[in-house]
Amino acid sequence: MENSRRSFLKIAGISALGMGSISANSVFASGTTKKSSPIGEVSKKADALIAKRWAMVVDVKKLAENDLYKKCIEACHKIHNVPKLKNKRHEIKWVWPEEFKHAFPGKEHEFIPDELKELPFIVLCNHCKNPPCVRACPTKATFQRDDGIVLMDFHRCIGCRFCMAACPYGSRSFNFRDPRPFIDEIDPEFPTRMKGVVEKCNFCAERLAVGKQPLCVEVAEGALIFGDLDDKESEVSKILHSKYTIQRKQVLGTGPQIYYIV
Repeated sequence: MENSRRSFLKIAGISALGMGSISANSVFASGTTKKSSPIGEVSKKADALIAKRWAMVVDVKKLAENDLYKKCIEACHKIHNVPKLKNKRHEIKWVWPEEFKHAFPGKEHEFIPDELKELPFIVLCNHCKNPPCVRACPTKATFQRDDGIVLMDFHRCIGCRFCMAACPYGSRSFNFRDPRPFIDEIDPEFPTRMKGVVEKCNFCAERLAVGKQPLCVEVAEGALIFGDLDDKESEVSKILHSKYTIQRKQVLGTGPQIYYIV
């Protein structure tokens, strides 16, 4: 029997935060982007992976080897019950490949190496430090946790798509039709959505809550690195201090937390 979406949200959106006795209503009632909460005790008891600020580094060239990026996309979409729709206008995407010119508009010039132009850049929700989607949502269906992850409460989403208009990265998809008939095999561990709901990458919050890395990171063979930006000893921090990386539309001030090694 398929788990209810509300049960999932209780696990992924609250337990991982270590909310303990704090009710779901009190979590979603605040209009602020950040929420103060005792991250430590309950999360440790649940063996959850915790961080002050989660971020991901993408090694673009390594991820392109042997079409490894396709493996990451397939794994993500499979466990999150992302439907396969032939109509491109109705397509649902959590992670997908883009050309350099589309992923990084404004950074392209006539001397960009041909190799860079041809590489597939996987793009996803940037889990921005200052997410405009959170400010735009009138029902608080999209909200940001203390660790920076931007999540969706599918039950609160009214399908207004204000968050989609606010997101400068095109990282959100809208269900124009019931997605469930277009899922090859439903994963009972993750909630399915319904017509009229917006969805996106959630940094595998449900896996972090039980001590696992995001699935795309697990299957990426080292091409994706995930960790705590505020921990100087984390692999993510060490890489960012030793290698040059770029971010998508950095000038907008949203503070994207996805970094690309080119």
